[in-house]
Amino acid sequence: MDTQPLGVAIVGCGVIADSYFRDLKLHSDVVTVIGCFDLDPSRAEAAAEKYGCHAFQSLGELLASDSVDIVVNLTIFQAHYEVTRACLEAGKHVFSEKPLTTRYDQARELVALAEAKGVRLGCAPFTFLGEAQQTAAQIIRSGRLGTVRVAYAEVNWGRIETWHPAPTPFYEIGPLYDVGVYPLAILASIFGPAQRVWSYGRVLYTERTTKRGVPFRVETPDFGVTIVEYASGPVARLTTNFYVTQQTKQTGIEFHGDVASLYLSNWHSFRAEVAVADFNQPYEPAPYLKQPTEGMDWGLGVADMARAILAGEPHRAAGDLAAHIVEILEAGSVSMRDGTYVELTSTFEPPAPMPWAVAAGTAET
Repeated sequence: MDTQPLGVAIVGCGVIADSYFRDLKLHSDVVTVIGCFDLDPSRAEAAAEKYGCHAFQSLGELLASDSVDIVVNLTIFQAHYEVTRACLEAGKHVFSEKPLTTRYDQARELVALAEAKGVRLGCAPFTFLGEAQQTAAQIIRSGRLGTVRVAYAEVNWGRIETWHPAPTPFYEIGPLYDVGVYPLAILASIFGPAQRVWSYGRVLYTERTTKRGVPFRVETPDFGVTIVEYASGPVARLTTNFYVTQQTKQTGIEFHGDVASLYLSNWHSFRAEVAVADFNQPYEPAPYLKQPTEGMDWGLGVADMARAILAGEPHRAAGDLAAHIVEILEAGSVSMRDGTYVELTSTFEPPAPMPWAVAAGTAET
């Protein structure tokens, strides 16, 4: 691909920004970080000095720059919609952290706006692009498990206040929106669109305290069990909470088919264990299709979108997929409140496998 890398600017220089700054450098063939902006100028200036880029003084200044092709939106959940909309209106490609928005009508609006403006809209989670996740998907596509009818996904994400300096936005949105999106994206990438959702939720641990000793009260359910029925047939049970430690034995995703089962030990790590078991037999490790990245590559979603832009091809962590996941989240929230099933209306084109995962293969060394 004989083209110049696309210029990237990061909006929101909080906790997760360091990971994006660091890993985007791994993809210098398609992207180069040229600047950043934060409502707190000192944070933007510190990031700009650390990573050798420009600290924009306002979002308007950033959007007026001809050097910025892609904006990476790392603001808090509640600001995703307004920031992404402003960037799309300015004719910039946008890649947002998850979820795309907190409301499905807004997510649908952003997808339509990107299409009208002729720009790309991408969104995390992109972890389904990881080596372990792509390996699991390829095994399922190969028919090794037979017809897959049930998936169990576990998201025990611990207590945010024990590690994050500002936990309240996480509790305002709840674990389904914050981290339930990860397995939902993996499941969607394999099974395609969902058609119906049922969810139960409650607040387990109401009175909490920040690391600075400031008490706060949890009102959005910090525990939930969500049932998702997919149009292609499978049913998934997703457990999400901000209470049980991440050290629990219940982790990852299990896919159960007529012939065999597959275990993906972690929906976040690209080096997660992948194992397969014939019915009533113990699990045996499955070889990766490609030598996995240690942990995860935070720049991969943006880089995949940049490569697709330069090649004129669809990108994988696309806006319509992200909007569909927002509809699942909203349906789950409504179901928790009303105690009823919620029918879904949106759809999307399932993302293509990574090039190295299109056909069966053996682990690379």
